[in-house]
Formats: sequence, structure tokens, C-alpha cells
Amino acid sequence: MNAWNAAESADFRGPLDVTRAATAVLDAQDLIIGWSPAAQRLLGYLPEEIVGQPLEMLVPPAVRGAGPAPEDALSGGRELTLRHRNGRLVRMAATLCPLARVSEGSVHQPARLLVAGELDAQRMWESRQAMLHGLATRSPVGLGIYDTDLRLTWANSAYIREVGLPLREFLGARADELYPEGEFLTEGYPRTLEAVMRQVIDTGEPILDLHFVGEQPSDPGREHVWSCSYYRLQDAHGQVLGVCEDAFDITGRYQAQRRLNLLVEAGARIGTTLDMTVTAREVTEVAVPEFATAVTVDLMQSVRNGDEPVPVGGTLPTLVRVAARSAEEAPDGTPYSPHRVEYPPGSLQYRSLSSGGMVRDETTVVVPLRAGGTPMGLVTFRRSAPMTAFDKGEIELADELVTRTAVCLDNARRFTREHTAALTLQRNLLPQHLAAPSAVDLAYRYLPSDERAGVGGDWFDVIGLSGTRVGLVIGDVVGHGLQAAATMGRLRSTVRALARLDMAPDELLGRLDDLVQQTEEQAVRGGADPGTDDVATGVTCLYAVYDPVSRRCTMARAGHLPPAVVDPEGGVSFPDLPAGPPLGLGGLPFESLEIELPVGSLLALFTNGLVEGRDRDVDAGLEILAGVLGEHRRPLDDLCDHALTELLPDGPATDDSALLLVRTRELDARQVAAWELPAEPAAVGKARELATGQLREWGLAELSYATELVVSELVTNAVRHAAGPLHLRLLRDRTLLTEVSDTAHTSPHLRHSASDDEGGRGLFIIAQLVRRWGTRYTPYGKTIWTEQAFPPRYPRARRPAR
Repeated sequence: MNAWNAAESADFRGPLDVTRAATAVLDAQDLIIGWSPAAQRLLGYLPEEIVGQPLEMLVPPAVRGAGPAPEDALSGGRELTLRHRNGRLVRMAATLCPLARVSEGSVHQPARLLVAGELDAQRMWESRQAMLHGLATRSPVGLGIYDTDLRLTWANSAYIREVGLPLREFLGARADELYPEGEFLTEGYPRTLEAVMRQVIDTGEPILDLHFVGEQPSDPGREHVWSCSYYRLQDAHGQVLGVCEDAFDITGRYQAQRRLNLLVEAGARIGTTLDMTVTAREVTEVAVPEFATAVTVDLMQSVRNGDEPVPVGGTLPTLVRVAARSAEEAPDGTPYSPHRVEYPPGSLQYRSLSSGGMVRDETTVVVPLRAGGTPMGLVTFRRSAPMTAFDKGEIELADELVTRTAVCLDNARRFTREHTAALTLQRNLLPQHLAAPSAVDLAYRYLPSDERAGVGGDWFDVIGLSGTRVGLVIGDVVGHGLQAAATMGRLRSTVRALARLDMAPDELLGRLDDLVQQTEEQAVRGGADPGTDDVATGVTCLYAVYDPVSRRCTMARAGHLPPAVVDPEGGVSFPDLPAGPPLGLGGLPFESLEIELPVGSLLALFTNGLVEGRDRDVDAGLEILAGVLGEHRRPLDDLCDHALTELLPDGPATDDSALLLVRTRELDARQVAAWELPAEPAAVGKARELATGQLREWGLAELSYATELVVSELVTNAVRHAAGPLHLRLLRDRTLLTEVSDTAHTSPHLRHSASDDEGGRGLFIIAQLVRRWGTRYTPYGKTIWTEQAFPPRYPRARRPAR
């Protein structure tokens, strides 16, 4: 604080102080017998003009008659109207003071003193006096003045109330003696009172608004916080007198701010994931150690499983402690292991769960976690020394923290339920076990996303087709959750149905595109919003067909990543397969690519979740995958695991990942018999002869009768309804396959003939003799095929050695 100069010091005397004010000395008859220079300056009269004149020359009789008696005037000034030399009336602060008692009739003896001053200056002085009096007696701000030895020399009433003792009992004490355990919270300043005061005295720079925390002497056992400021005191000559401290108790405001900060932190840190265990841990991290010494979170086992909370009945539900934190125990880094807890009857937790309300004692508060008024669990807050007991505001804060946590936990519970249902649905829709056909060896991996995005729509499949061929499919429905999983299931079923019709890859994707487009249109007509998960836009798919007889693979894709192809020497390539649009856009064609695969080639079909990540683009992922597939001679299962380790070391980030590895085989020539026949009636007999002869060579004579009927009917139909040449082919794989191909594109139909019909029963008879039959179309015509089971004791054909 800057020193008061002489003018400022004079302000303590006030405008009516006789050393400053205009004064006129009156005798007993109110004649003016003395006139000061200040009076001359204020009222304009020269001494020779005014001395000897009556008081009424200055004070009109009406004003003078209303004035106080001399003894009353001693109590202070009042406003008077005085006449200026120029005749105008001037309102001034004035008072009449008796000088001495004089005997009645005395003349020219000083009797009273008229003191006058500027009215505005008097009012200002009175305001300052009132302020100083208020600071000393009524101000809530504690004021203390310390000398240069930092000993207390003066304190106002607020300071005295804080100490709780009469001023005389602690006058001369040092600040650190009055607040021995206190310290400043503000960073960048000394921690103790004396150190701060010494810095102010030494530097002369004031220090403002430091937060000091300590125990108030008059309120032991309870921590207070003050906002403190310090100023250096010095006289008009610059002599340092000491330091002034003003301190205002902001404990309530400080605690309210801490509570607000805690709620803000809770809003930012609680509920960052849709994992109930993580959410429970977050509330303990927010509350300890700022709010409580220890916090535990217990959830009902049913709620933890994702079930709806139910009212508590006579028997308390099973509780699982999912999070616990204590300021007295340093975390050792070991993940917390949830475990079951039981509370005895009469305990705070038992009472809280039974009643559904908050229960507390001096150091513990138990708050139920509620969703829609139904308990989900409990949060227990505990305090130990030196923390004080929970006050009303802190109890309300505990309830607010738990309410926010309950909302997040209920959201996480709902997500857990949907995520579990979606994951179960998706896993049930995916193939549980893929039986490897003779055409290929295979291995596969599927990793669902573990993030809040939930389950996605990735799928894959291996489909056995006629002629020992195999269909390979992989796809991805953009989006997550139940809708994506359900859409994936529909598409997988549709692909299997279309594949069994022996459609070419490009034709199959075209039909699938129509289906997706129709489904989206129906969803929009039903009220779904385009671009949401309710409308399955952005479906990608890759479909390939491999023929182990010709070793040719035909593939097409709809917006999906191309497969990786590894030749027997280890060279890795990604075929330049036309991309095609994602399914559901409609109007754009799909194109197929046919390549020949040497025996032992490796195909890798995958979704983008495998190769694309937050910190890695697709090209980088494909490069890593190519490096892994270069080790193609490893067992396929090992190769799958190696790919996941390299590409997803921490598991899927935000999307599901699927990988299907297929190693191609060639059907042994000894298992294939094929002939070309002319399109003439004689070909029927020839075909029967060739077929039965081959069956005898294979040891399948038991199937000769049925096979003769099949061959006769199929070749006869081809001769009647198609042009030549015809082709007959027998395949001995896991079943006996019989195929007849011609150049026509019309398929025969199975029908029931009337009793008087001469024909039309052939296909009906064939359907009774074989396990399955069907038609597939080629660019050159069609093929009718049948499949027969081997006799019970016939050894199934071994897989080809190459």
C-alpha cells in the first residue's frame, strides 16, 4: 500500500478541522471578533469588513434561529446557509462550538466559534470516516497490520472473530503462530504466510488474491480457505512501517467451485466408452482423492449381463464389485478383477439396496445406482482423516455424481445387450463349420469389432457346387449392430441360393444387386431414413468359382477389395479384377475375370477391416499381407494366425475383420471320365455302354442300373431337343457325378405324366434314383447333372494328391 502524503493525512481531520476550515470568533452577543484567512477565501469578506459585524450578516436570522444549541453543536456539523460578500447564499457544512463560559453581559470576550467548510468535502470526509469505521467493525474482510518484524500490531473485528480471542491476547503474535498448519495454494508464490509478507516488505510489490488454506483458530477441526492480499505500509517520507493483510473467507465459494470442477471433470471422464466396467472405474478415478478417500462400485450381476434392472424384492440380488479405488493404496497396475460381494443385514449398503435410497453416516455415503427409479447397484463413498465428514453440499454432489454415472451405466448396459444379441446373431449366421470340398484346402478367421461401434456385417462362405466346383464368397455390410448383422444374414442366404443355381459370378452379383436395391426401397417406403443403419447401403461382395478339373477360377466383385493370389513359387499378386459398384446402387453391370490357377496356388479373400486401420492405409495393409502370404508353404491355420498377428496386433480397431485362405487342388485324372457323342439316337446306347464300363473299372457296378437310366434319359433328351455335339462326363469324388452337356439353353422340367401319356416320365424317374440333380448354363449351352451316393461299403475317394 502506498504511503499517505500530507494532504491525504489531513483528510483524517476533516474539512471542519479548525486548522483547515473557515472560522469566525463570536462574542456573547454574536458579534464577529475574529476572521480567518480561510473564511475570507470562502465568503469573500476582508477582516476589516466583517470584524465587529453581527453574525446575522453571515447567517440570516431564520437560519440562525433554527440552529442547534451550543452544547448540541459539539456533536458534529450540519448544513448552514451563509451569505457571501457578493450577496449570494452559499450552502456549507458548519458548526458552532463554545469556546469558554463567560459571565452574562460580557462584551468582546470570545464565546463561540463558527466553523464552516465546503459541503462536498465534508460529505466526502464523512463517507470516508464511515468506511473506515465499517472496515474496522463491520467488514467481513479480515484486516491485520504487521510491523517490520512481522508481528501483529492491529486487527479489525473480522480478524479478531476468526482468531476467537480478545485482541490483547494475541497482539504481537507472528502470522505463522496463529496459522501454523496453513499454506498457500496458488502456484508460483512462497508457501508460508511469513515468507509472503517478507517478500512484500522487501520488494514493495503488492501480492493479490492468494488462496490460503488452513485451520481457523476459532473453528478447530475444519479446513478453511481465504483469499488474501498483501500491501507494504510506509509513511510520507518512505519509511517502511510494515505490511497490511486483508483476508476474506471463501471456504463456501471454494468448495462450490471444487464441486463444480468435479462435476465438469465427471462429465468429461465418465462414460467415455460403452463398457460398464470402464465406466465404473472412471467414477472412482474422478472421486478419489479429491472427493473421497475410497470409492467402490457394485453392480447387480443381471445388470452386468445386460438384462433390464428389476425392483429389489425380499432377497437381495447378487452384487459384483466391478471397480474400487483408494487414496491409501497406490495402484500396482494390475487390472481390477470383478468379484462377488455380500453385505450383512443392517449394513449401510444392505439398507440402501433394500430401501432404494441414499444411506449415510459421518464418514460414509452409500448412493444407489438407479435407472428409471429401479436400482442397478451401489456406489459407496468413504472418508478418513484428515478429510472432514460429508456436509450437505457434498452429499448432494455424491448423488449428482452417481446419477450421471447411472445414466452412462444404463447406456452401456443397453449397448451390452444389443451388442451381445448382434454378436450372437452374427455368429449364428456365419458358417459354424466349413467342410473343405475336394477342390480346396481352407482356413478362415473372423474377428468382430470390440469398440463401441459394435458388431459389423462381414461374412464369408464356401459353397459346394456341381461338378466338384466350389464357390467362394466374402462380403461386408457397411454399418454395425443388429441391422447390419441381419442384412448380412439375408445376403449370405441369398448368395447360397443363387450359387446353387450355378450362376456365373457376374450374373450372381447382378441378381444380388437387384435384391439389395429392392430392400432399400422397401425400407425407405417404410419410413427409414436413407443413409442410416436401417438402410443397408454400401454392401460390398466378392464371389469366385473354382473348378478343380480345369483349374480355372472365375471371379467378380462389387466394390470389394480384390483377392490375393499366390502362385506355387510364392509370388503374390492382386488380379486386376474390375471393381464394379457396391451392391444396391443399381444400373451398372458387373464383369468377371477368369484366370488359371496352378495346383497348389493360394487364394486369400478378406475384408477391408483386416488391412485398413486408423494409422495405416489400404496399400500399406496390402503390402503387409503380401509379405505374410509369401510364406505360403506354412499350414493354412498358421498362416491365418500370422496374418492377424502382423495386421491386427491389438485386435480390430473399428471394423470387423474376416480372412479366408484357400489352397487349390486338381481333381485326379483317374477320377474323371469324359466323352463326346454325336447328337443322334445311336448315341444313347453308346453312352450307356461307356458309363457302365467306367463304373466297373471304378468298382461301382452296383450303381450301373441307376446310372444307365440316368444316362439314357439325359442323352435322349439332348438328342431330341438340342444340336450336337453332346458331352458325357462321370466324376468320382465324394459322390458319383453324371453330367450330360449340349448346346441348347432350355432346361427340361420335372412333371407328372398322365396314365395315357407315352413319355415325360424320365426326369421324374431320375429324381427318384439320385440324391440331387440340376442344370447349369455355360456360354456354349447347358449341362444337366446328377449326384448319386456311393454304396455303403464303397471306400470314398481319397483327396487327390496334388
